Amino acid sequence: MPERYGIGEWYGQPLLSLSPSQRREMASAASGESNTIPPCPFQQSRPTCSKKGGVCTLRRYMQSEDGRLGEPVGGHVIVCPERFEEQRLLILWLAEIVGFAPADAQIAREVPFMQGTNTNKPAGKIDLVVAKTSNDGVTWHGLEIQAVYFSGRGMQSEFDSLRDDAHDTLPFPTANRRPDWRSSSAKRLMPQLQIKAPTLRRWGSKVAVAVDRPFFESVGGPSPHPSRDLNDGDIIWLVPEIVGDDGQLRLARWHWEVLTLEASTQKLLAASTIRRDEFERTLLSKLKPI
Repeated sequence: MPERYGIGEWYGQPLLSLSPSQRREMASAASGESNTIPPCPFQQSRPTCSKKGGVCTLRRYMQSEDGRLGEPVGGHVIVCPERFEEQRLLILWLAEIVGFAPADAQIAREVPFMQGTNTNKPAGKIDLVVAKTSNDGVTWHGLEIQAVYFSGRGMQSEFDSLRDDAHDTLPFPTANRRPDWRSSSAKRLMPQLQIKAPTLRRWGSKVAVAVDRPFFESVGGPSPHPSRDLNDGDIIWLVPEIVGDDGQLRLARWHWEVLTLEASTQKLLAASTIRRDEFERTLLSKLKPI
């Protein structure tokens, strides 16, 4: 049976737990037809969701025999960075790793890190800084959070389908789309690490990077012999996953390890060339007259 990626969590709620009326309400909000936007349940202050469309995660589904939504395949893929905020899991995890007691740990968000050479205005920021102050000064480490982009048709057709559908069972996703691991890793995350890690290394701090389990597995997964010695590298990889049943999902710790900047770069660049015959089959299917 066909498989497609569709919504996993929507405005903080598992899609599979929503009633038809709830789906219609959320579809109206996602399409801009309603002024009532649900709050984000993952941020402490529960502000109104700021992500257009409100999609927190994607998930791959099988198509059922009657053409409706079938069983999910694999885990949730986080596409909104705010999904990582649940229960301050990442902040507390990093504080524990670097030896900060929870009572001593402090955080700062979007701390300017670079400035324009002509304007002297901020030109780049560190997403989060976890710190501890004392009479000797401040000890701190940076934390970069990377959700996944997706490629393919946008989500509006999905919202339309869910708004207009009154069946108890969900409709199958309307279009082909997939997580764009390559753009999220080599094109987005890697340049950030290459810019920030060398400077933080000189300053005696680490940069931690948080990605979800499907993202990390897409770039090779855990090392054969992962190190948890902070002296062994420059980058602390924090890898949570979404666990639980479809009615109650939560962010949980899965894996962490320390890698050098060089090893992290190799991981993010890892890709294999396809076979020539496969390439040329695809080429022939795309060729058009000039």
